[in-house]
Amino acid sequence: MPVIRPRIRLRRSRMGASAFAPPQATNDRLRDLERLRDNPGNLVGRYYVPATVQTPAPLVVVLHGCTQNAAVYDHGSGWSTLADRHGFILLFPEQQRANNPLLCFNWFDGRDSRRELGEAASIRAMIEAMKAKHAIDPRRIFVTGLSAGGAMTSVMLATYPETFAAGAILAGVAYGCAGSVGEAFDCMAGRATSGTTDLAGEVRRASPHEGPWPRVQVWQGSADPTVVPSNADAIVRQWTALHGLAPEPDRIDRVAGHPRRAWHGPDGAALIEHVSVTGMGHGVPLASGGAEPVGAAGAHMLDVGLSSTEQIAAFFGLAGEGAARTRTEPPAPPPRRAAPQAAAGPQEAIERALRAAGLLR
Repeated sequence: MPVIRPRIRLRRSRMGASAFAPPQATNDRLRDLERLRDNPGNLVGRYYVPATVQTPAPLVVVLHGCTQNAAVYDHGSGWSTLADRHGFILLFPEQQRANNPLLCFNWFDGRDSRRELGEAASIRAMIEAMKAKHAIDPRRIFVTGLSAGGAMTSVMLATYPETFAAGAILAGVAYGCAGSVGEAFDCMAGRATSGTTDLAGEVRRASPHEGPWPRVQVWQGSADPTVVPSNADAIVRQWTALHGLAPEPDRIDRVAGHPRRAWHGPDGAALIEHVSVTGMGHGVPLASGGAEPVGAAGAHMLDVGLSSTEQIAAFFGLAGEGAARTRTEPPAPPPRRAAPQAAAGPQEAIERALRAAGLLR
C-alpha cells in the first residue's frame, strides 16, 4: 500500500518495490456516475445496479487498493456477483492518477481524511448522489475496502459514522494512525504507537456524532508483509473502545479453519468481528471455485477457500452465512479464570483458547 502524492518525491516501499501488481484484464460491469458538482477529492464514481433489487435497496460502498481500479476490484472480489444474487446496489469510488500516481486513496493526508474535506467528502457526495438517483435505504449503507481502500474505509467510518450501519476493513489501518507519508509507512509496518483511549478519541474527534457507532468487521492475513497484523489489532481496539466493549472477545471460533474473534451487543448481534486468515499475505481472501464462484483469483485476490466477500455481506445482513462456501466451526467455551500471567499478544491468545477447546493442536 504505497502512499504517495505527485508533489512528494517517490520512495520505494520498505516492504518491497511495490505493494501491488499491475491491474489484470477484466470484464467491466460498472457504469459511470454522473459528474458531481461537489467533488473536492477529484474522484471518479462507478456503480452497479442489478436487474432485480430490494426496495428500498441497501448500498455497499467498495474501495479498491493501490494500482487497482473499480472494475478490477469488482471482478476479483465478486461484489457485483453477490449484488445480482441478493439485490443490493454498489458504489465504487475510484482514484485518479492526478491525485496519486499509484491510484492509492490518500487516507493518511488530512486534506483527504477529514470530514467535509477532499476524498472523504467526495465519497460522501457520491453516496448522496446515489440516494438521489436510486431508492436507497438510508439505514442500510455499508462500506468496505482493501489496503489503501481499507484505510479509507476507516476514514469514512470515523468521519461520517452516522452514514454507515457497518463497515469491513481488509488489510487496513486504524483511523488517525498516520498524518504523513513517513507516518503511513510506520503505521503499515506496525511501528505506530497509540493506546486504546487515543485510538477511540481519534474517531470521536473526527465528527460531531456521539453514537450509536457502526458495526465493524476486520480481515487480516497473518503473513501480510505490507500491512502487518498488529494493524488489525489496533482497529479492533479502536472500535471495541467506542462501543464500550471489553478488550477480550466473548466468542472465539473458526471460519473455514481460520481464527475468528467476535464481540456482541446486548441483543446478541456481533458488533465487532476479527478474522485472521492463517498464512495469507496481502490481499482479499476468496473461495473462487465451485459451481457458483464469487470473485476470481489474481493479483492480491487470494483463493484461500474462504470468501471474505460472502462473509462481509452476511455481516452486513445482506446475505446468509454462506455455509455452502465456508465452514464455521463451533465456538470455544469461555476460558477458565487462571492466575495472572505475562500478557500474550492477540494472536497468541486466540491460539491458546482454540488449543484449550481442542480446535487447534
